Order: sequence, then C-alpha cells, then structure tokens
Amino acid sequence: MAAPTQPRVSRVVDQIFEASKSLPINYNDGIGWGVDAYKMYRGDGSTAAGWPSLSEWVSYQQMFDYNANDMKQACTNLGLQSGYDTTDDEIAMIWNGIDEAATKSGVDHRFILAIMMQESKGCVRIWTTKNANPNPGLMQDHDGPNTCNSYGSLEKPCPQSGISGMIQDGVGGTTSGDGLAAYLTQVVQRAKNVNIANVDGGNSQIYYQAARLYNSGKVEYSDLGVAYSSTPCYASDIANRLTGWMFAPSQCTL
Repeated sequence: MAAPTQPRVSRVVDQIFEASKSLPINYNDGIGWGVDAYKMYRGDGSTAAGWPSLSEWVSYQQMFDYNANDMKQACTNLGLQSGYDTTDDEIAMIWNGIDEAATKSGVDHRFILAIMMQESKGCVRIWTTKNANPNPGLMQDHDGPNTCNSYGSLEKPCPQSGISGMIQDGVGGTTSGDGLAAYLTQVVQRAKNVNIANVDGGNSQIYYQAARLYNSGKVEYSDLGVAYSSTPCYASDIANRLTGWMFAPSQCTL
C-alpha cells in the first residue's frame, strides 16, 4: 500500500507585523531627500556595524516622488518592448497599493517601496521570474496570483486590483510563501529569544535582516552578505535605497 500523501500546508496570507511603530502612516516621516550615493554595508545590519538607523531614512513622500521618475522608464530600461512603461495613472495606483498594504500589515511604507524598487524598479508589467518557484511582479512575491505580464501576455492598463494585489502578496504573503510582515515578525522573535534588547519596529536592523530573508529565504544573522545563491548585496542595497540612493554607481563588492 502506498504511503499517504502529505497535505499541502498553506501559509497565512495578509500577515501583520504586530511590533510595528509605523502606524498611523506619516508621509513626511524621514529626513527629506537623503543622498544619492552608495555605501557598502557589511555585517549584521546593526548601527554598531555602521548600518543606517531609522533616523537616517528619507521621508516616504520624498522617496516616492524621487523614485517616480525612474518608474516611468523602468519597463524600457529592463528590456520590455516599447509602449509598456508605467504610466502616471499606474504610478498613482502604486502609491495606493503601498498605502493600503502598509496600513493593513503594519510594515513601514518606506521599506515596502525600497523592496519594490529593488525587485521591479516600479515596472507594473515586469515579467514573472522563476527559480525554485514563480515570482510574479511587482514585488516579485512567492508564487502569487497577481501579475500584469502573464508569461508575455501584457495587460495595459494594469488595474488597481492587480497592482494592489502584487504589492499585498509581497507584504502579506501568499499561500506558498511568507511576505515582509512575517519575515519582520520572525526576526523580532529570534532577537527576543537570544535576549537582544530594544528590538521592535523602531529598530532599523530588523528591516535589513528581513530584507535578506525576503531575498534568500534564510539569513546568516552575523553577515547579511551571505546570499545563499541569491543577491549578495540585497540588504546593503535596501539600506542605501532607504537613505536616498537611486542612480549613483553601486559600490557593491560582494
């Protein structure tokens, strides 16, 4: 007799980061524009190791406005055929989608925006990537159902429901994989288990560690450059995006 098939375990969607201090949303919550420069960060993501604190993050309003210009050319810059760049209306929908996901999940909207720009540059018709599992845009989540580019079938305009869905899948998770909220919760719980003090939504280190988890699925807490076959400078890139980096040459040396 054949062994019984193990049932598929579906993960919780619409995950919430309970430890967040980001609510209520404040669009002018940072230092303004920041600096378009890249600094190579190494180590565990702590301010003691030189990583930026929350007080060094740019404001969401300025960060979004600055990145919006890049969103308009993102699809062309990524090699998509002409005529399918993100429109002004779709950029407004991205704002709405991030706003909704941040409010729903408790994840800082600046962190969501930084991850989105890292993953898809704001191209609403970014194609689905596939390694161990499909990763549809906009935040290239874990096997989510939302996309405006279904293996070459492009949707224009990309509707609000699709854009919000792609963002929510990345933040709140899918039935196949966790999102930012769950990874932040995991990092906070681990820190409490090893008696690291003052770890919650107001500590920037947890965001860099969660970024590593989002990219790799696992993390070496003492060295966020350990990529497990993913992007070595992912966490460093996110830290730089949160302090104003956009066009300056990357100084990644990993």
